[in-house]
Amino acid sequence: MESTLLLWVAFAVFIVGMLALDLFVFHRDAHEVSVREAALFSAVWIGLGLAFGGLVFLWQGSQAGGEYLAGYVIEKSLSLDNVFVFALIFSYFAVPAKYQHRLLFWGVVGAIVFRAVFIVAGAALLDAFHFLIYVLGVLLLVTGWRMWRSRNQHAIHPERNPILRLVRRVVPMTPEYRGQSFFIRDGGRWLATPLFAVLVVVESSDIMFAIDSIPAIFAVTNDAFIVFTSNAFAILGLRSLYFLLAGLIVRFTYLKVGLAALLVFAGLKILVSDFYKMPVIVSLSVILIILGVSVVASVWQARRGGSDPDADSADPSASDPSASDPGTGDPRAGDPGTPGHPARPTPLEA
Repeated sequence: MESTLLLWVAFAVFIVGMLALDLFVFHRDAHEVSVREAALFSAVWIGLGLAFGGLVFLWQGSQAGGEYLAGYVIEKSLSLDNVFVFALIFSYFAVPAKYQHRLLFWGVVGAIVFRAVFIVAGAALLDAFHFLIYVLGVLLLVTGWRMWRSRNQHAIHPERNPILRLVRRVVPMTPEYRGQSFFIRDGGRWLATPLFAVLVVVESSDIMFAIDSIPAIFAVTNDAFIVFTSNAFAILGLRSLYFLLAGLIVRFTYLKVGLAALLVFAGLKILVSDFYKMPVIVSLSVILIILGVSVVASVWQARRGGSDPDADSADPSASDPSASDPGTGDPRAGDPGTPGHPARPTPLEA
């Protein structure tokens, strides 16, 4: 018990240290993240995640190592859907590109905290009430079906977010962005800025993503430490992944189809787990095949010069993290120099 607690504490210290290094050293000053910078940090985070997987192999053996790798690949794959949603959110609220990293940073911090709570609670519940494993399996099947049905839907509706509605009602807020601050002191009182409202939308969206990804990782292992560490390393690289792929993610036409198949596979694996223990190497192989097929199909479709013929049209600015105007500081400004360009809503107006 003491050794397990020590592992959790040591990993938590590592996470805090890496996040502090990121915020106070590498991104202390607000700036627009370039593709080159994003690629470098993506490589670093992926390298750290795989290196930790190597430690798990050496420390607990091939079974645990394979479970960690499978969990990491699942979470990393599902995070691609997060990238597209974040791009839509930032475009909807016209968040200046140089402030997006700060939003994603605190979004990741919140995601790690929430997921730690969900994972520990989930592991305890599954240990006490084994029948809940079947509830998770059905949940994954339903989620996979819903993702497949919405594979061509790219719209978001922050104005329907109940948490954002509550924040608008109870928290005084400025009508425009004030640099990268979430709160400012104005006229003797504290006011939230629209950046805080966007953070609320990002955090609430990630809670919904966690409902998909955490049960999917429990499909390959019941070890809470492996579930959390694979999840955390995948999430830590989400910011860099966003800046690297936000402009390309719309080209992955069959991404949602692959992710839906991944969730259905995880659900089926959970439902038959009491009757058939699938070897981890088989699970990992199926996961990689599903993802590989969806990527190859997407590349093939893109080379044909089009997207899925059934796909709904999406706002092209949503695919570009720098599409919003970073110079105006006005969240209502889309492209004032373009006639007929619709004004974007502030979080207060959305």
